[in-house]
Amino acid sequence: MSDIIQLLPDSVANQIAAGEVIQRPASVVKELVENALDSGADEVTIHIKDAGKTLIQITDNGCGMSPTDARMAFERHATSKINSANDLFCIRTMGFRGEALASIAAIADVELRTKRMEDEVGTLIHIIGSEVKTQEPVACSNGTTITVKNLFYNVPARRKFLKANTTELKHIISEIQRMALPNPDIRFSFFHNNSSLYELGKSNLRRRIADIFGKSINQSLVPVEEETSLVNISGYVGQPKYARKTMGEQFFFVNKRYMRHPWFHKAVMQAYEKLLPADSFPSYFLFLEIDPAAIDINVHPTKTEIKFEDDRAIWQVIFAAVRESLGKHNVVPSIDFDQSGNIDIPVRSKETGEIQYPEIRVNRDYNPFETEKTPSFKLPKSAKTEKSNLTRWEDLYQGAQLILRSEDETSPAPGFLESVKSSEGISRKKILQLKQKYILSPVKSGLMVIDQKRAHERILFEKFMEVLKSDSVASQQQLFPQTLELDAGDAELLKNILDDLLSLGFDIREFGKNTFIINGTPGVLDVSSPEIIIEKLLEEYKNSPVNAKAKAKVQVAISLAKASALDYGTELKQEEIDHLIDNLFACATPNYSPEGKKVLTIIPLEDIEKSFNK
Repeated sequence: MSDIIQLLPDSVANQIAAGEVIQRPASVVKELVENALDSGADEVTIHIKDAGKTLIQITDNGCGMSPTDARMAFERHATSKINSANDLFCIRTMGFRGEALASIAAIADVELRTKRMEDEVGTLIHIIGSEVKTQEPVACSNGTTITVKNLFYNVPARRKFLKANTTELKHIISEIQRMALPNPDIRFSFFHNNSSLYELGKSNLRRRIADIFGKSINQSLVPVEEETSLVNISGYVGQPKYARKTMGEQFFFVNKRYMRHPWFHKAVMQAYEKLLPADSFPSYFLFLEIDPAAIDINVHPTKTEIKFEDDRAIWQVIFAAVRESLGKHNVVPSIDFDQSGNIDIPVRSKETGEIQYPEIRVNRDYNPFETEKTPSFKLPKSAKTEKSNLTRWEDLYQGAQLILRSEDETSPAPGFLESVKSSEGISRKKILQLKQKYILSPVKSGLMVIDQKRAHERILFEKFMEVLKSDSVASQQQLFPQTLELDAGDAELLKNILDDLLSLGFDIREFGKNTFIINGTPGVLDVSSPEIIIEKLLEEYKNSPVNAKAKAKVQVAISLAKASALDYGTELKQEEIDHLIDNLFACATPNYSPEGKKVLTIIPLEDIEKSFNK
């Protein structure tokens, strides 16, 4: 039998490596921008088209490369960052593996233009699928420009599973944010389809955060500063009152490198203990400076997972630093009495002399039962004014009794429907709410349990679908239009679904860069804070996007229903419970939420009796 093990060609090996390093267009942007930062550039310009599927172009004004270095940069494991294994313990650069450019060139059409300051001309290299097509001198500016076209053109399976443009663009924006935040001294320009999304000038950290996430976040930032022999921590955390229901503004950086660390995230959340509801997330931007020898970043190709030599001690430092900052800036609740309406106590002056106290006069001969006086309030006509004050005390309450009696007569009696569209037949007089989360009702076969949030989602979803099918849309105009400022990613997402929101009854228009004005909301919604509904809608839509345009409206209706539904912990009155149940069983599919989750279940009587060993 002949030998069967053979060495793979470099082009195939590069495609395999690209499967780990380059997962989507955002991975290309990340690797190329990191190379630009390592080159010493202070200006980086990013151009993309069709969310990076058609074009990705990164331009920097860094040190540039010589013709030989430009060619060697596309070889596997070719890097200028490290020379030996010992260098892995003192890494300060963003990249060090030497795999990124080789992986990108294996799955795309890549063109490199680079020039050093001391050179008269630059170098042009054109590579398609790991094959060098051209290498020649070219006139270009100092620095490097890399253009990547037709990503995954020779890996159709990977290109097929790319998400919608809005999703891929959101990932690219997230990567740019992670690199722009720790480098406020570097200018970033980001364009998508020739439209400017970011123009981040050189500034300080606080200004950079406000430029990325909107000016409104500036007022919520609390500075954090802690220096220890193990780690130095700096940055900002958000005030509890500005916490959001969804994640998205939580960042950890180690030596200017973004990382994910759920355990350190728990340290921050515990610092906010008893300051936030369980379902809220504060913003934080924390930067850790630590000895490179005490961490290992060579864990995953994306370099977002980092191992620490003493993570328990760092956990304690993070917790203490955040907690101390919240206390220093009076974010932790303290006893604070309202001073409005209080009488100002005058301060005694030295020249006023002796203090004169007010004189109190008492008429000791006064008897309230001797003389009859006209009361200061108006008595009813039936009251007999000739009675004395002592015998007329019942008249004081006569007006109040009339008011109470009229309220009792006009108060609506609780209305219970005789039947519901359910085969079980709910007993309305025995319905109760459990933990402000579930609705319990005895039925013929046992006990029915309804999830109130999912039930409301189903009701709203079917209403929205009816609105989408009909031509008439009822929109409730706002008396005072609300202004909504979003980051670049959410703003692009909102632009893509504006037409669908218009069909649902929203009246939202662009009002400047990344800013929108809300003039109206759907009439079927009782919206007190439309900007919060839109923010929730965008988060729900991002978490479960769809590619098919035919399903886009359905997904918008699902996301809007989830964002508008009543939250757990909401106490319902009996009439509201009845109304919820009536609308639920009037739905076409009352048993499941729009996402297919169970809305109600029935616990059989036999199971209940078994729990009591009957």
